[in-house]
Amino acid sequence: MNRITREELKNILDNGKSITLVEALPEKYWKKAHLPGAIQIDYTEIEAMADKSLPNKEAKIVVYCANTECQNSTKAAQILESLGYKDVYEYAEGKQDWSDAGFPLITRNGN
Repeated sequence: MNRITREELKNILDNGKSITLVEALPEKYWKKAHLPGAIQIDYTEIEAMADKSLPNKEAKIVVYCANTECQNSTKAAQILESLGYKDVYEYAEGKQDWSDAGFPLITRNGN
């Protein structure tokens, strides 16, 4: 499985490169706060939702969850790879690492 660092991900987002960012946590956590541009697909729903939510199996996809203790992103990346997605990365440190670095999260009120 490919890994991506916070700095690599920030660089991709800052430069507007094509990427699909997926938060692999339940929707209530995504609604509370998520990385800019992220869509939400709980890892338990990846198999059912992938065709509709992630139609391009060649696209660069980065999955993340809460932190290194959380295994949702690992499970989601493994499922995507088993479904034939070619360019899947895991940001294993997740939302906590992003926030700890002072990078913005999108919250319910839009900040």
